[in-house]
Amino acid sequence: MPPLPPLLGARRAPTDQSGDTAPDDSGALAGALASEDAAAGAFDDALGDAELLAARAALAQGRWQAARSLLLHTGDDWDRRGHRATVLAAEPYAAAWSHEWLLAEPGSADAATLHALALVQRTLRGKDDADRAREACRTAAALAPADPTPWLGLLLLARTRGPESEVLRTFAELRERYPEHHHGHHLLIARLAERPQGGRAGSHEVYDLAELAAADAPADSPLAVLPVVAHAERYRVLAATGPAHGDPAGSGHWSGSRARRILRAAFDWWLEWEHDDHPRRHTDLNHLAFAMSCAGRPAEAAALFQRIGRHATRAPWSYPHRDAWQAFSTARARALGRPSPEVSSPGP
Repeated sequence: MPPLPPLLGARRAPTDQSGDTAPDDSGALAGALASEDAAAGAFDDALGDAELLAARAALAQGRWQAARSLLLHTGDDWDRRGHRATVLAAEPYAAAWSHEWLLAEPGSADAATLHALALVQRTLRGKDDADRAREACRTAAALAPADPTPWLGLLLLARTRGPESEVLRTFAELRERYPEHHHGHHLLIARLAERPQGGRAGSHEVYDLAELAAADAPADSPLAVLPVVAHAERYRVLAATGPAHGDPAGSGHWSGSRARRILRAAFDWWLEWEHDDHPRRHTDLNHLAFAMSCAGRPAEAAALFQRIGRHATRAPWSYPHRDAWQAFSTARARALGRPSPEVSSPGP
């Protein structure tokens, strides 16, 4: 079994681009909540990014120039660049229109990156060849050596289609370019959570890796919540393979000393930064709210879900939002002495 990737001591590669600081938005899944009592409308993975919405609409009509402008002005804000590129790439005709852009500007790293990610999305939908998508990502990476985004495309492929050794190698390349890469860390944690458990019950190496990454990140980084993400991903695996109880709150997964400690640390981190309206601070609150629900702490979960409703925030991309909402509603009902409700969650 390959060793865990080194998470400490990496340095950010210098770049020639510049860009405004922007929220950390990466990956994709289900729903946003308006409050503890009501679900919001259909989830859009553009997350309210008006410039991205406009560029995506233009790209759908074959006007790739708006995507060109958007990626140019995003600069080296790598988390936002990764988010914007993956959202654009998911547009059904992104591969065709980004190819048109490449024909017009053969040396454009942005065009090559968008085209590569579009091929990745097509491959993940079963509509293209993985080797073709990998080659396109490598071509884009050669055109922009400091950019982690082509490596994000390779990691998306490796996460679902490659051996673990490929996941680890690709993550190391991505992290060498941007040590805090949010989406990259989530993809790695999701894959490593699927490793068989070794050692004593309740322990798993993915927990240690997540805590190392959180400790190595800046104080305001959403990677502070990564240990909670690791516990949620491990629960996903246990529930799918049988050891975990069907009811997250009754499984015992969230009641151990380590789980209680990482929940307390993550909630304290959120309290420290909750009044900072930078959207980066609100990333991963769905994971934390879900975990608080499972741990029988409905008041904290309610506060988090209310906060989520006031901010565009990414739902976990590999953990169903409907389970988080159901667990929260069940935990709240129990706290109030009411029957557990049947809840319909938003999307996907």
